[in-house]
Amino acid sequence: MSEKILIVDDDLDSLKLIGLMLQRHGYEVVAANSGGQAITKAANEHPSLVILDVMMPDMDGYEVCRRLRANVDTRSIPIIMFTAKTMVDDKVAGFEAGADDYLTKPTHPSELASRVKNVLSRSSNNRKQEPSRGAVIGLLGAKGGVGTTTLALNLAAAYQMKGEKPIIADFRLGSGSLGLMIGQAQSPGMANVLSKPVNEIRASLIEGELVTHQSGFRALLSSSRAKEMQLNFATDAAPAVIRSLRSMGSPVILDLGSGLNALNSRLQRDLDLLVLVVEANPVCLSLAREMLQEFDPTAMSGNRIHIVVVNRVQTTQQIPWHEIEHTLGHELRAIIAAAHEPLFQAVRTASPIVVSQPTAPISTQILKLADDLSVRVKQIAGSEVPS
Repeated sequence: MSEKILIVDDDLDSLKLIGLMLQRHGYEVVAANSGGQAITKAANEHPSLVILDVMMPDMDGYEVCRRLRANVDTRSIPIIMFTAKTMVDDKVAGFEAGADDYLTKPTHPSELASRVKNVLSRSSNNRKQEPSRGAVIGLLGAKGGVGTTTLALNLAAAYQMKGEKPIIADFRLGSGSLGLMIGQAQSPGMANVLSKPVNEIRASLIEGELVTHQSGFRALLSSSRAKEMQLNFATDAAPAVIRSLRSMGSPVILDLGSGLNALNSRLQRDLDLLVLVVEANPVCLSLAREMLQEFDPTAMSGNRIHIVVVNRVQTTQQIPWHEIEHTLGHELRAIIAAAHEPLFQAVRTASPIVVSQPTAPISTQILKLADDLSVRVKQIAGSEVPS
């Protein structure tokens, strides 16, 4: 199959001319005539390359480039900036925005073909040389007490049972309960890592802070010590932790706590999937709806948000699933049944319920959720690699 190239230019004559040049060299061409259209088509069409004009009325090429680089679905697509500007500063601005190469108008067809071929070749070689990259799945509660930590813990255990190498990380500094749920002493591992300079945050540092559960999965924990809440750390520290965790295990499960705050809002761009955990009651759904409106649309595009309902009580008064989908504007990924006694026993034995009671209804629901999320992660990963 020929490689697909997205051309972005508000000048229709330029679109036609460049498109014709590329088609003559066997490339499939997709066109966009605005920055907003380019972002949408890049996410939906998964091109092998973007040729991006700088001067456009709605959004200049630099901003388009930055947004493509900020989105997990599009950040790996190579970009050639294409403009009539010839100043060195303009080219520097393009490279700083994330461009891979720069062409000035007008360009000779042979030069265009050569640049396109070279950029595609470099992109292919880089993909072959990249180390394995673990998927990152963040879990966020619409409010406190909906079972976010319990679900995150059991997903990690479920992936361990499936033969993968999950790592779970608790980002709830000063209110971490994950360690208590798996029988570990209060561990400030996450705080210890985040307090380091960003250039020191790497796999070797994190390795020394991980604890291993008896079932095999590893965890980077936060404690419930209030002083952790006062920890000041660099803006880029948490993303650096996630980058290192990607190289250490797969998938990486993040317990992001409840509600949008400065930290988990910043981490949206570092997630492959976000699981929003809700209860089937009007208050929780109202909070969830407000949160969904606040998510970064460039980071959370491509069907990467998944809604999971956790029923903490057995009642016939809960809101039906189709009303929940209508309220939130998203399909439900799973509904987890209430299971007070099994969950209580799981906490007493410091063993996730999918491990201690794998045939319980709640366990089969969580195991299926783990499978469904894995399928979605593979779809996203596949969309980033050109055919």
